[in-house]
Amino acid sequence: MSTTGQKAWIQVWDPIVRYGHWALVAAFAVAYLSAEEESGGPDQLHVWGGYAVGIIVALTVLWGLVGTRHARFSDFAYSPITALRYLADMLRGNARRYVGHSPAAAFMIAALLFCLAATVGTVLIAYGDSGKGPVANARGVVTAQARAEEGEGRSESGAVRRGEGGAGIVGDLHGTLANITLGLVILHILGVGLASVVHRENLVGAMFSGRKRPGDES
Repeated sequence: MSTTGQKAWIQVWDPIVRYGHWALVAAFAVAYLSAEEESGGPDQLHVWGGYAVGIIVALTVLWGLVGTRHARFSDFAYSPITALRYLADMLRGNARRYVGHSPAAAFMIAALLFCLAATVGTVLIAYGDSGKGPVANARGVVTAQARAEEGEGRSESGAVRRGEGGAGIVGDLHGTLANITLGLVILHILGVGLASVVHRENLVGAMFSGRKRPGDES
């Protein structure tokens, strides 16, 4: 009886996929919830949370190229038409079940990775222009030093100038991308809930244990 129960489950998600997924959830939550206020600069917790997100996204992309079967992007490379059909079938309650990522999940993963990478990239640019962070450029360092020498960093007019121009635009883009990412996360959670109901399986639990029952595909 126990042997039959064991055969009813297969290992799908490897430890890197599982731990990476939950680490990314935690890092994004920390970065988003500790975002800078309008009246101040970025909190260090926000900065380091962003660094963590960037590192995890980079490792996820790498593992998607060289990782285990269901972790590879090639395992869930579906066309937009296939994804739309899957979503339509999902809403009707008769969608085909996949052991790995479904077509809809594949596009959600791509969107999340892109938005997360872009969100981190914009804040690195904005932070670097002030002469800080791993991508601080020479122009940003010189500008920061000049402002410090002239006392502009302490003046209200200097603060206004720093909020305008390219840095301000990049900062606004960073906030917009972060909010778009949050929206995608909410859609992802709703999609996981719907798929769990339609396919009658605990997809959240599967991301903890890595185990799922065999799928319909060969």
